[in-house]
Amino acid sequence: MMKSLLQHCLISVCALVLTTATAYAEDWHESKYGATDTLGAINLLSADKVLAAAKLIKTGKTYALGVPTGPDSPAYPPRFYSMTILQLGDGTGTALGANKLTGNDDLMHTWMGVGSQIDGLGHIGVDHVYYNGTKAKDFVNNTGLTKFSTHELPPIVTRGVLLDMAEYFGKHVLDAGTAFNEKEIKGAMAKQGVDIGKGDVVLFHTGWLSKAATDKEAYMKGEPGPGVGGAKFLASLGVVAVGADSWGVEAIPFEEQGQVFPVHQELLTKNGIYILETMDTSELAKDDAFEFLFVLGQPKFVGSVQAIINPVAIR
Repeated sequence: MMKSLLQHCLISVCALVLTTATAYAEDWHESKYGATDTLGAINLLSADKVLAAAKLIKTGKTYALGVPTGPDSPAYPPRFYSMTILQLGDGTGTALGANKLTGNDDLMHTWMGVGSQIDGLGHIGVDHVYYNGTKAKDFVNNTGLTKFSTHELPPIVTRGVLLDMAEYFGKHVLDAGTAFNEKEIKGAMAKQGVDIGKGDVVLFHTGWLSKAATDKEAYMKGEPGPGVGGAKFLASLGVVAVGADSWGVEAIPFEEQGQVFPVHQELLTKNGIYILETMDTSELAKDDAFEFLFVLGQPKFVGSVQAIINPVAIR
């Protein structure tokens, strides 16, 4: 009798533990913006945020945050970029019409994840489950995403915040694998005298992008960036997007051996926060431009997972 009762209790406890663990693991599956939400943190954007951010413009200086994208751009394998120029008409250069019209067209063969880019919510998942508990089989198609495509995103126009992590750590270029989490992010905020609010875009300057021109192999082997704790902290603040002057926007080598791009999962999959990779933050950092109007009108490529972008900061 006692043995049977003990076995029953053990089974009940195990079931409770498993149920609790499963519930905890699946907490992120449901979006706080509703069961049908596909936009994630972009829901935090508003006309009021645009008007408030516009008041940050004091000098009228603009900063292009995108980098040139070309065949020599560092890219996560096997991504590449290729451009072919074709002449109008039959391709031989024969002039058209009585007015002898000639011209050129461009044919681009490229991955969208080359150079400066935005990662959409359909980019990264956890075991084939993506933002808002959406299963891959329900939206991934070889000819394009049927949900979470970056062409469906509204313009991202809001307050931008630059955190100069290179300055915080006292280096021109942070070392690969340097992770900054809640403590370091709060420290940089305090040092610069800025806060981070709901609906903001946060960019990190690490100096890492400077390596792309001098040592592409070293640039792609690793990078400094936010750690998982930093990603969770930023999510708690209600940011819309997180970017950096690095190709992956997270500390590599990864903080925990055996994991692969856990910050991407924390931001994109679990919190619907967009990632802005390979942002040129050098001029912003040089000018101590820690607050600015951030403007991004992404291209409308139907079904795209990512998009090559050139956001603009205005201060």
